[in-house]
Amino acid sequence: MIKREAEFTLRELVKGYPVVAITGPRQSGKTTLTRHFFKNKPYVSLEDPDELEFSLDDPKGFLSRFPKGAIIDEVQRNPKIFSYIQTIVDTNKIMGMFILTGSQHFGLLSHITQSLAGRVGFIQLLPFTITELARSGKVIADGKYESLLIKGLYPPVYDRNLDAKYWYSNYVMTYIERDVRQVLNVKELNQFQKFIRMCAARVGQVLNLSALGNDCGISHNTARSWISVLETSYIVFLLPPHHSNYGKRLVKSPKLYFHDTGLAAWLLNIQDEDHMAIHPAKGALFENFIISELIKDRYNKGLLSNLYFWRDSSGIEIDVIIEKGSILVPVEIKSSQTIVQDFFKNLTIWNKLSGSKAKSYMVYGGEESYTRSGIHILSWKDCHKIEN
Repeated sequence: MIKREAEFTLRELVKGYPVVAITGPRQSGKTTLTRHFFKNKPYVSLEDPDELEFSLDDPKGFLSRFPKGAIIDEVQRNPKIFSYIQTIVDTNKIMGMFILTGSQHFGLLSHITQSLAGRVGFIQLLPFTITELARSGKVIADGKYESLLIKGLYPPVYDRNLDAKYWYSNYVMTYIERDVRQVLNVKELNQFQKFIRMCAARVGQVLNLSALGNDCGISHNTARSWISVLETSYIVFLLPPHHSNYGKRLVKSPKLYFHDTGLAAWLLNIQDEDHMAIHPAKGALFENFIISELIKDRYNKGLLSNLYFWRDSSGIEIDVIIEKGSILVPVEIKSSQTIVQDFFKNLTIWNKLSGSKAKSYMVYGGEESYTRSGIHILSWKDCHKIEN
């Protein structure tokens, strides 16, 4: 098993909370992590039809099998169980008694906040980070990021040495489409497949629900609903704009990204490194990749995202603004393997507008990390060195 960076946070949470909830996309390693970390805890999955039926028919009897607690996988499938867990943990007052996992964040969160408020610690577990892969020795042979954008970072691709294009094909059919059917009344699955592909084509773009809906033949409200489901299932995320205007008119809509570039590349039918090298989405996918890594760093620490982007009406943009209290850290992302002077333009403008004295970063597709013109230039492999 590849050691996960979230283990430290998990170790701390079980010391202070009777319940720990781990959410994240399907196949991100939640079950593997919990079963490895809590080897002596009983494990039960509500994906098992018999276990689900038992828990629905008799929640109290179902939980009575686990007097010292348990790992309960895909717990969002039975919302009734949370109030019974509350009674048990309030009676026993044992830290780390129940470990709950789920792959639909908002559904799980809403039920937990109703029944287990103050009793539960949260971790959001996304696919591997490049640091986790590097520590395990599972690195890209030629050191180029293009193959990593295509392969993505979902654990099964590495743990089982699977061909990424076959794995993503099965992932979409087995998990995404099934989960969508459970949440939405999607009568035309082909229409939803087109929708998610159109989302992949818009990676890194400001979200325009009306245009997206028109391209897919659905209404603005339906597009909003479908985006919400993709968010709750950890397929996509929205990067909000930062509100600091510095006397400028700002873009107010979020930008659209995928939690894993491998899935986005598969949806765009990018098959190999040669295709990626000339594909018009390469720059956006690289940007997506780096932003996703920064978000993973926050989530693995048990924290919420503190990332934004900044763009004014004239088109001046900073790819990422990291908000650290009153300090704003700008990050520009360039897929090029070489740095040219023009890359510094937006950082220079933003630093003058904001008067910021914080470190400024530029992450690029090359190998070396260094400082130039006061900007910290980082290889994509070193993006974890940005403190967020």
